[in-house]
Amino acid sequence: MVEIEGERVLAASCIRKPSENMKVFSNSNKATKSRSLVLELLDSDQPKEIVHNPNSHFLEVNDKTKLNDNRFLSKSRPEPDSSHPAIAVNLDACIQCGLCVRACREVQVNDVIGFSGRGSETKIVFDFDDNLGESTCVGCGECVQACPTGALMPKTVLDENQNFKFEADRKVDSICPYCGVGCQLTYNIKEDKIISVSGRSGPANKGRLCVKGRYGFDYISSPERLTKPLIRLENSVKRKNDKFNTDYILSNFREASWDEALDYASKKLRNIKNTYGPNSLAGFGSAKGSNEEAYLFQKLIRTAFKTNNVDHCTRLCHASSVAALLENIGSGAVTAPFSEAKNAEVIWVIGANPSVNHPVASTFIKNAAKNGSKLFILDPRGQALDRYSEDSINFLPGTDVSLLNGVIHTIINENLYNKEYVKTQTIGFDDLKKSTENYSPENMEKICGISAERIRHLAREYAKSKSIIFWGMGISQHTHGTDNARCLISLALLTGNIGLPGTGLHPLRGQNNVQGASDAGLIPMFYPDYKSVEGNHGATMSDFWHTELDNKKGLTVVEIINAAHDGELKGLYIMGENPAMSDPDQNHARAALANLDFLVVQDIFPTETSSFADVILPASAWPEKDGTVTNTDRKVQIGRKAVPMPGDAKQDWWIIKEIGVRMGLNWNYDSPKEIFNEMKNVMPSLNGITWERLEKENSVTYPCKDEFSEGSELLFKDGFPTPNGKGKMTSTSILPPDETINDEYPLVLTTGRLLEHWHTGSMTRRSNVLDKIEPIPEVHVSPSQLRSVGVEPGDFVNVSTRRGKIKLAVRVDNALQDDVIFIPFCFNEAAANILTNSALDPYGKIPELKYCAAKIEASV
Repeated sequence: MVEIEGERVLAASCIRKPSENMKVFSNSNKATKSRSLVLELLDSDQPKEIVHNPNSHFLEVNDKTKLNDNRFLSKSRPEPDSSHPAIAVNLDACIQCGLCVRACREVQVNDVIGFSGRGSETKIVFDFDDNLGESTCVGCGECVQACPTGALMPKTVLDENQNFKFEADRKVDSICPYCGVGCQLTYNIKEDKIISVSGRSGPANKGRLCVKGRYGFDYISSPERLTKPLIRLENSVKRKNDKFNTDYILSNFREASWDEALDYASKKLRNIKNTYGPNSLAGFGSAKGSNEEAYLFQKLIRTAFKTNNVDHCTRLCHASSVAALLENIGSGAVTAPFSEAKNAEVIWVIGANPSVNHPVASTFIKNAAKNGSKLFILDPRGQALDRYSEDSINFLPGTDVSLLNGVIHTIINENLYNKEYVKTQTIGFDDLKKSTENYSPENMEKICGISAERIRHLAREYAKSKSIIFWGMGISQHTHGTDNARCLISLALLTGNIGLPGTGLHPLRGQNNVQGASDAGLIPMFYPDYKSVEGNHGATMSDFWHTELDNKKGLTVVEIINAAHDGELKGLYIMGENPAMSDPDQNHARAALANLDFLVVQDIFPTETSSFADVILPASAWPEKDGTVTNTDRKVQIGRKAVPMPGDAKQDWWIIKEIGVRMGLNWNYDSPKEIFNEMKNVMPSLNGITWERLEKENSVTYPCKDEFSEGSELLFKDGFPTPNGKGKMTSTSILPPDETINDEYPLVLTTGRLLEHWHTGSMTRRSNVLDKIEPIPEVHVSPSQLRSVGVEPGDFVNVSTRRGKIKLAVRVDNALQDDVIFIPFCFNEAAANILTNSALDPYGKIPELKYCAAKIEASV
């Protein structure tokens, strides 16, 4: 409360705007007494016998004001609510400041918190969904972070009576270990244990976090952590149907010293190479680790194994997107950050569900939509963003190319394209025009199921506006995934929607370092910074690494598994990946792993893949290491070691180095910083980015001119990094998915993630909070499909495809079309990828995980 000269009534400073010549008195007697009275009134309702949060801003202000004994009676206090696995609600400490409401409504745009009652009966309430039987709260914790009193608190700092128990003795700034958004956060630590996580105002998240980033950190303290190197017992036999569990590890492996395990692993790998040749070996790296680990791992495979058979999970998410981007605009990265949504007049979200897969990025999209941007959702499934959209276009599964070609046809035939831009900045227009002549909205309507009128409206809105496109694995995980991305690129080039504020192409990266791992060369056809292994770059890299290199493209993830199944690949080194859960057609994948002569698995937990290992090496979790990662926006960010590793676990880069030394490499790295400095010598993308700068600034976007310049958020305003400097429009044909539905398999199965779980669940299933929220595998079906099967929600059903069958519970999902079912792939109890199709996109070599024919039956 402040006093303003000439006004009889005091003003609330937080909502009063200053004007010219206004005189404001913040410490006048009237203002000071008023503030004291307000605090006294608020304090009268605070719990006296329990201090909920000693870090409370409200208590801090109270202490500074030095209130005397309170003169007011307190009202009755509501009972605490501890029903949520992560958040404790103690409304006895609430002062109705409204910060939680604003955090939910204006920052995260979830709108699940509000006020009810009037006067002294005013209180905070949460929404309630009759279909769910609970609130639609997504557990992001933004309200908890905003609360100044402790009325909302993370349960991890409370005891069983909901009283404050833990206060951090130190804090460490780092990066979230989950999706590609790259949220900056702070670990709050007590006696070398993370007790809570706070959002930090990084450029990608502005202080925001999701439920995984805020509450999914306790996986690192799981009793299932690997703490000793393990070697398979000599009489143990690997079988594809082995079920992973702790008892399996105890009965089939023995503990070993690091020297024994590393010597044994390197000797076996050397013997395989000497006996069968370099291409009998391969490596799977990880996008869950750092840039330095990815670089060192691919260097090991290329210089010690002498093969380009190295890949990682990008082959299962955005390989087709990268293939199309490199082909058509000369760069595999995004052209604009997701924050550019704020400057866009039109936003497309196609084949993506950001509220689930990239929750913090979705808040920027929702912010933009509420501020007037027109949001179009294009996806066979409905989603939470639909409520903010101009139109939600639920086309038939697998018909993306037909819909997009209908849009392209409209833009060309109605002369909506940017003629000057097409003439000066692109090639391929005439071929694109000819190839889409017969793809009128009327013709495409029959294929994609969307009316010609809606297709034309979509085309006109995109072409006439500053427009940005976000896409996900609904675009990429198809046998026509590269064609899907080609269509999106052609749309941007047709309209000149690249390089300007509010425009661009943005494939939303799935894991925390998919972009960085790909940049670092953890792919079979490229060295770091996408230099072809078949071109002249091989000689340059050979000189730099002081060794001869293979000049042929290596095998991709699925091709490596196929080669192992056929007996052509004998040895495999897997760091931080779980192909026994993530690869399609898992019966085939697991049989391939069982068929290997030798398998090394390096991970923080025993995984389904480790059931087939000969050596298991205990590694470091993200909060236990220093290193850099690159997010979906091209932001290179630094993560810092916060807590020690358990037992004898070691840093991933150290394990890779020791394997290399034992295979004859003259390596003597002593820190991630040293590896990063080597990367800078062969990666122009890191120009202007130093380890010291990252330690100071935390985040730098590439490309960056020099150490004194800001990174470039928007790319390609004045041309493209292609041989002729122009973007290319590529024609596409309309092809069906690899397999289609029929009378025996009448449903389309699609897979993906849940908000609370990530990738194969090896981390999030071991987080107590996250697993309590989503504890069991379920198949999502439409209400109509539920009735046709004749079961109730929660009943068990069998889902079958041509490759296998799994049993799981059924959940009603109103967002699904009647002939589409959805299964998350994070539950090993009912592994969705037993069912999925391994057919590959011919360009990106990505499997068709988003479409296969299935049937569902009641379980007897």
